[in-house]
Amino acid sequence: MHSARPPQTISTGKGTGPSKDDRQFVTALARGLEVLSSFRARDKALGNLDIAQRCKLPKSTVSRLTYTLTRLGYLTLDEDSGKYRLGTATLSLGSTVLARMDIRQIARPLMQELADVSKAMVSLCIRDRLSLIYVENCRSASALTLSLDVGSRIPIATTATGRAYLAVASERERAAIFEDLAALDKPAWPALKHAINKALEDYRALGVACSFGDWQPDVNAIAIGIDPGGGMPLMAINCGGPAFQLSPDFLLQDVRPRLIALARQLESLVTR
Repeated sequence: MHSARPPQTISTGKGTGPSKDDRQFVTALARGLEVLSSFRARDKALGNLDIAQRCKLPKSTVSRLTYTLTRLGYLTLDEDSGKYRLGTATLSLGSTVLARMDIRQIARPLMQELADVSKAMVSLCIRDRLSLIYVENCRSASALTLSLDVGSRIPIATTATGRAYLAVASERERAAIFEDLAALDKPAWPALKHAINKALEDYRALGVACSFGDWQPDVNAIAIGIDPGGGMPLMAINCGGPAFQLSPDFLLQDVRPRLIALARQLESLVTR
């Protein structure tokens, strides 16, 4: 569908990395970025051991990296606990990226309208390695919704959002993601790949990807991938929430046509 689009770079760590012949790749820089990426939206602070476990790096290496990042302002050290928080330098980078995403301002009223009609949560996401990151979020005021917000991460393999992204990614990018997923958990990969391929078939037939209890047993969602153009990355929009509130039939029959229309309208409104 978008085969001419170049694949996104997949960073080192968590089973991924460059080939041994890639002389342009700066491992020290990649490890520093991996340390920053190890922080999640709900993390108050992380110690060197926590970061080492998440990045699969020696604690001594992490200690040097956190020291350097603290000196540069990308981390701040809590002297009492000995743990680190993201610093203001990372905040400025993130704010710059979000400010350039005009699509968020265009999408917000459309997403809020769908959230209100469906009594669910509607989110706009971009990919970061094997995760999708929420960059915009709209909730219905009259219903229970998921406790996720801007900056939250969800897995690419088991969520409707991730599967929608895979459906619109180029074959080359999708193959690279599959390779990284397989390396992450080889025994589990065959069953996971089967589930993803089934989701891709559903996408071709229905126009949306589905995850009915696949990510979390009490969560149902559908999602669609979009290509905003203008040099912006591929994205995905989902609509989901508690399974007791959003049945598969409701999502497919009532929400699906509205979600597809939202995606097409958004793509037509964004300057290409």
